[in-house]
Amino acid sequence: MDLRDLKLFLHLAESCHFGQTSRAMHVSPSTLSRQIQRLEDELGYPLFLRNNRSVSLTEAGEQLKVFAQQTLLQYQQLKHAMAVDSPSLSGELKIFCSVTAAYSHLPPILDRFRIIHPQVEIKLFTGDPADAVEIVSSGHADVSIAGKPLSLPAGIDFTPVATLPLIMIAPALPCPVRQLAMNHEARNWQDIPFIIPEQGPIRRSIDLWFRRQRMPNPIIYATVAGHEAIVSMVALGCGIALLPAVVIENSPEMVRNRIMMLEGEDLGAPLELGICVQKQRLREPLIDAFWNLL
Repeated sequence: MDLRDLKLFLHLAESCHFGQTSRAMHVSPSTLSRQIQRLEDELGYPLFLRNNRSVSLTEAGEQLKVFAQQTLLQYQQLKHAMAVDSPSLSGELKIFCSVTAAYSHLPPILDRFRIIHPQVEIKLFTGDPADAVEIVSSGHADVSIAGKPLSLPAGIDFTPVATLPLIMIAPALPCPVRQLAMNHEARNWQDIPFIIPEQGPIRRSIDLWFRRQRMPNPIIYATVAGHEAIVSMVALGCGIALLPAVVIENSPEMVRNRIMMLEGEDLGAPLELGICVQKQRLREPLIDAFWNLL
């Protein structure tokens, strides 16, 4: 049993969803299943009750959850104590964000941080921004750039760094979707296919917009993980989408030339973008230094 296995187990114990944990922890569902099976074989007890509809912890799973929480916390406290004794800040800071945020908002923050703490190694990995809060909650990243969810987990702190307006985009090249979307006067949203995120704050925004438009059954062409992939699908003429403007601004030029913005629509409140961290880890020197820089 190693720390990686405990982190995977703890995330699954909290999510009770193999697909959600595999995405957040960047492992395949089959790998996750094998590692959980290995833990069960090592302990000699089943950790989860599984059926086609739900996943829940067994009594042994509940006991291991307490052990995993205590062990991972003690490990973080050990790293904290060792860092305090060091004459200058060093070590590794793991940051998670979307590809767009890696271009748009992270560079100026890292530029300032690395001037003050040049010995700290930055480990950056990217993925679906909808997973950002969960990835920090599980300890897979030290900090993440995330859109603020409707409600933050109790153990997560969030500080805003930007407000991102939303726009509706459609294909710019001739195609059936463009024809349906272009005519503002006679536009019927119910006939236009949409490309939407699987989850996260932008999914919530588009669901609210559907309600305001009184669209109980919109045409969903695809449900996609990652905003950048949604832009590409719109550029290919598959449908239209609601996204933060910054995603389009940081897309490759060849993609931007293939999309257009639909004007004149009330798209709701902008997205609040910020940095997430576990509250209990703000005492760690690296995370405290990064947080204070914000």
